[in-house]
Amino acid sequence: MTRISKIEPICISYPDPNDFGTIRRTVLVRVETSDGVVGWGECIGMWPEACRAIATIITDGFLPELVGKLAEDIEGNWQILRCHVHWYGEGGIASLAISGIDMALWDIRGKVAGKPLFELFGGLRHDRLPANASAHVNKRGEAACVAEVVGFFEAGFRSTKLGFAKKGESNIGGDPEVDVHFVKELRSALGDDAEILIDIGNGVRWNVATSIDVANRMGEYRIGWYEEPLYYTDDAGYRELAANTSVRIASGEREFTETGYRRQMEFVKAVEVYGIDPARVEGITGFRRADALATQYGKTINAHAWSTAITTAASLHLSLASLNSEIFEYKPFPVTVQDDLVGEKLWHRDGWAYPIEGPGLGIDVQEDVVRRLAQ
Repeated sequence: MTRISKIEPICISYPDPNDFGTIRRTVLVRVETSDGVVGWGECIGMWPEACRAIATIITDGFLPELVGKLAEDIEGNWQILRCHVHWYGEGGIASLAISGIDMALWDIRGKVAGKPLFELFGGLRHDRLPANASAHVNKRGEAACVAEVVGFFEAGFRSTKLGFAKKGESNIGGDPEVDVHFVKELRSALGDDAEILIDIGNGVRWNVATSIDVANRMGEYRIGWYEEPLYYTDDAGYRELAANTSVRIASGEREFTETGYRRQMEFVKAVEVYGIDPARVEGITGFRRADALATQYGKTINAHAWSTAITTAASLHLSLASLNSEIFEYKPFPVTVQDDLVGEKLWHRDGWAYPIEGPGLGIDVQEDVVRRLAQ
């Protein structure tokens, strides 16, 4: 039997060209078994203080709980971690910390079995998914922003998801007139068939009336969904928005637990597309629980894959094994945690995301790159 022998949280930082070299941070987790099998996971802490806290929880809290436990007992280990953080852990940093360990244990299970993760999840539900270029709208001037997105489609992408009000040189994000006009011009440039998904962004604070107005005006240009125009816990606002637009509403990226998704689907009943992040939602185990709820309630899911190649790999396996997924997101810019962190970059082929066939996550993590990026 394979037992857990080592757990190491590794805080890394890297410049992100999508945001003009802004430094991003995350925590990678390396788990090793008694017979030398290594699994990798990720906890997307983003901020330096959060990453330090995650590392402390893993080292001081989780490591003593898990050393010597059976690596194959993923559900049992997941429950041990949730029980350990019961006083401070229904969401937040503790959920991030659980995510990285759980992901690494699934990687180990796949490697021991000699199977890719999607096979452990019951097999493929999609042979492939349309590749989505997920980017921030942040270049100087509307024309430059439109041209950049046109370039994504020229490079083979079949869909785009655009985040507004991000760091950069653009004034797109927050002014309804500017934002709607951008979508109008983008639709004109791309033609009728290109899928455009709009993520209004955490930097925008609209009231409900404005959110409804913008949804319906953007809807005239056939956007595929409209993500988080209100603060994600504004339940009453989302109900009112959903009742007054035919555009699909997306949210959920900042949920941490199965409980949070259940509350959204059972109580709020306004969101149609749920973003789920396996490096945030208590790992692959938590993701699959949220996905099961989506099946129960007839919802669409969208795996958040916007960090390192480790999370991208986990998200791709989960997406292809779910009937509820429609697209798969890639960063359309070169970034070291996607291009250099693994032996072979995870990338679309002819605009499609295909399965990873290797065992476990199916990636070859380059430890020298990890150590170089470590803080």
